[in-house]
Amino acid sequence: MTSSGLNTPVDVAIIGGGPAGVTAATLLKKYNPDLCVVILEKEKFPRDHIGESQLPSIGPILNEMGVWDKVEAAGFPIKIGASFTWGRDLDRWDLDFYPIEEFRDEPRPAKYEGQRLQTAFQIDRSIFDDILLRHAETMGVIVREQTKVKEVLVDGDRIAGLRIDENETVEARHYIDASGTVSIVRRAFDLEVDIAKELRNIAIWDYWQNADWAVEIGTGGTRIQVRSLPYGWIWFIPLGATRTSIGLVCPANYYKQSGKSAADLYHEALKSQTEIYSLLANAEPEGKLQTTKDWSQLTERIVGENWFIVGEAAGFADPILSAGMSLAHSSGRDAAYTILELDRGEHDPDLLRSRYDERNRSNIAQHIRFAEYWYSANSCFTELQEQCQRIARNAGLKLSPKQAWHWISQGGFTNEFLGNPSVGSFDVSTTRQLINLFDPKGRDEEYKCSGYNVFKLNLRGAQKVKVGMLADGRIEMIDCYERGGRRLPLYGYYGAMVEALERTSDITEALPAIQRSIKAQHPTADQVRIDLLTFRYLQALEVMVHELWVKPSLNKKKSPLLVHNRESRYVRRSDLAREIIDEGGAKAPIKWNIG
Repeated sequence: MTSSGLNTPVDVAIIGGGPAGVTAATLLKKYNPDLCVVILEKEKFPRDHIGESQLPSIGPILNEMGVWDKVEAAGFPIKIGASFTWGRDLDRWDLDFYPIEEFRDEPRPAKYEGQRLQTAFQIDRSIFDDILLRHAETMGVIVREQTKVKEVLVDGDRIAGLRIDENETVEARHYIDASGTVSIVRRAFDLEVDIAKELRNIAIWDYWQNADWAVEIGTGGTRIQVRSLPYGWIWFIPLGATRTSIGLVCPANYYKQSGKSAADLYHEALKSQTEIYSLLANAEPEGKLQTTKDWSQLTERIVGENWFIVGEAAGFADPILSAGMSLAHSSGRDAAYTILELDRGEHDPDLLRSRYDERNRSNIAQHIRFAEYWYSANSCFTELQEQCQRIARNAGLKLSPKQAWHWISQGGFTNEFLGNPSVGSFDVSTTRQLINLFDPKGRDEEYKCSGYNVFKLNLRGAQKVKVGMLADGRIEMIDCYERGGRRLPLYGYYGAMVEALERTSDITEALPAIQRSIKAQHPTADQVRIDLLTFRYLQALEVMVHELWVKPSLNKKKSPLLVHNRESRYVRRSDLAREIIDEGGAKAPIKWNIG
């Protein structure tokens, strides 16, 4: 190592001190305190940044990092979900992470347990990112702010060092690029980027003081507001007691062709959306109007011989799904785990690298795919109809529930959260409800497993491969069936369903056995909780039928399995949600039954 300003050899050098880089650094030090980990951050924290609306998948990572209590103590609003005007009409509807009729008012700061396992934060990034960066320092991470990497020294597919200035180059055994959309390592290796042509949007935003919250749920609970305009959409995200982030997203071409300044377009948009504008009666903007590109894109390769690309440097999915921070934390965690395993030398290094590349690129691609569907399905975009039609046409999507379900689910439900049937951070049931909600004809696609009672495993032509599961600083290679580009992990809900169907293909016998197992694992769970967990297994079965891992049939001598949604507690019209808040009335949960 040439002069680096450090008194010890560097094991891991990380470019960027945002959530992706800090997650990687913190977990590296947690699981191997002897590592020398350095973060090179070009700015001085705290500093503002967008990406303020989180998803519940971030909670367990913050908890694993040991920083949950510090984040919770900051008093950020609890994100229960989001309120939208989106889809086939202008009705408002809510998508919640946790049923609001069950949300208990509890004092804060609270522990990461109970209902908080299923909620998220709405964060002021100037505070949140600083909390994470300082926490990394307490873990022993060396943080160098106002230190810009001016050049990546490339040697074949390796990084030989990071040049800080003429007299200083930092050399390390491993490198992580968490530089955001600058993506300094991608540019150094001249990697191609696949840009979703119809999602070349821009964001214009400012911060406001003393805006009213649209909804208050318990102590500090609320929803972000997403409101469609004919040419884009507005976000409204309370970040604390007095500060709110409000932004406009619209196509870059629309902004250019409008001939208006960013400020004029922004303020006209706010005034035209009366619901949002009414919340600003007593508010004042901070006067920090900013713009940025929101181009959905994916880098062709995000791993090399001694380097990893994480977060937005790897790819960016449109912010409509609030997925950016989840992808950042998840990829940072994955990079840390992969480096830890590479150092242990117990797994094939090529397998570890390819697993990282495939999994994280697939996750970004799936979120982009889901965002494309959201845009193509929004009939509110009267001035963007041609663009929305192009998105649908390019994807071969005709917007019937059946075709939309098939397109969105490709490669998603078994990949993002191993063993858990979800895609784009939504479970099977929620995804189906969204598709039905967006369908212009109001049609409902039935569950493929519904109406049958015999489910035979179909593993013909499949081969067993290994996939990696991350836990406690280790990547455990678990068995997985693979066929035709589809994978069936023998883990979690899928693994349990495979085991149940190996014992009996009769669902009237398999399902009670699964429920007995649930009761044994959760002895204090009430029947509502048991039913919800049972439904997760049925969602796994639905995916297995859809991907042809299971062949369903009907034994007419026995009752069929009937699976359907009734007034979901997670996706519903805003007036139903208001009834629950105002009157405390409970609505029927998602239902399943046999016979």
